[in-house]
Amino acid sequence: MQVLYDSVMTSEYLKMVTCWKTYNESEASGRVDGLLWYKDLGQHVYGEFSMAVIQANGVLEDQSQLESGSLSSSNSGPHGTFVGIYDGHGGPEASRFIVNNLFRNLKKFATEHHEISENVIRKAFSQTENDFLSVVKKQWLGKPEMASVGSCCLVGLICNGLLYIANVGDSRVVLGRAERASRQVSAIQVSMEHNANIESVRDELRSLHPRDSQIVVLKHKVWRVKGIIQVSRSIGDAYLKRAEFNREPLNSKFRVPEPFFKPILSADPSILVHKLYPEDQFLIFASDGLWEQLSNEEAVEIVQTYPRNGIARRLVKAALKEAAKKREMRYSDLKKIDRGVRRHFHDDISVTVVFLNPNLINQSFFCSCPFSIRGVDGIDDHTHPS
Repeated sequence: MQVLYDSVMTSEYLKMVTCWKTYNESEASGRVDGLLWYKDLGQHVYGEFSMAVIQANGVLEDQSQLESGSLSSSNSGPHGTFVGIYDGHGGPEASRFIVNNLFRNLKKFATEHHEISENVIRKAFSQTENDFLSVVKKQWLGKPEMASVGSCCLVGLICNGLLYIANVGDSRVVLGRAERASRQVSAIQVSMEHNANIESVRDELRSLHPRDSQIVVLKHKVWRVKGIIQVSRSIGDAYLKRAEFNREPLNSKFRVPEPFFKPILSADPSILVHKLYPEDQFLIFASDGLWEQLSNEEAVEIVQTYPRNGIARRLVKAALKEAAKKREMRYSDLKKIDRGVRRHFHDDISVTVVFLNPNLINQSFFCSCPFSIRGVDGIDDHTHPS
């Protein structure tokens, strides 16, 4: 059901990235309702989109991003859409760094290599990783806890009929595809996750670290890398990548007792390239906070059943209702719980639903203005970040 293609692109794709001009405009900014930030409906060059973010942590650790529009200064070149979901852990610094740097790095390497390819995407991830680790090193003595901050990173890039998905961590993107015979919409997961609770991930870790019997440890019925963290790939988490950060003054709870000589975690993304078909109707990008509450099929059914306007907000609400149900409480009571304490009931949740118009995907489409939108850094800051 998925078609993989070599990601070698023509010079038109170079134009797409090198000429990308985006800005934040008043209509791009979302709205805030309590701990919820949302953009109910907007236009990207291949259709419509909806975004929502619910805060659970004391400080919002999720970041989300959508970039779309004309990809040349003359407005006569190709168009594309970039989606990012960045699920931070240990603090917001890594996810905020990614939202400010990854897309810029992608454009830089596409310019240098005269193409978009898997190699270019990997270089963009690697550059973002190395730059963040440089920040950690600079702040090591004054702020050693930065070494324990990291983020999952899920990226989607749609252009010229192709969908690129790159991922580190356990955020997920699910494709809603209409079946010709039944007219039902099936759920197809198009991202690979890196979580130690997945058997294949544990096998991969053991093969990469054959001499380490404690590379994955089962603690309280949850598999964790070194008994500490669930994800096996991330941006950041310097203390599990460079031995120089696995020491004082970092808090002892983060330090691995035995020395290591190669990175325990990786920042290398799993990449899929998929040719889009008219049956491919929408994509649901979300941090694992959504998928902890809803299955792929449940999420796709919601998107297919209800109006597009506010659909990301509806997905968040469905997840919160399920979280409340698990705790045998009412949704209305859950909504009254403030940030910080709310984390005991559910995680930060970021959702971006991208609808695909096959008529726009299969033809050159020109739009008068580029478009850029990001979720807020936190509910206390209602301004749209630049």
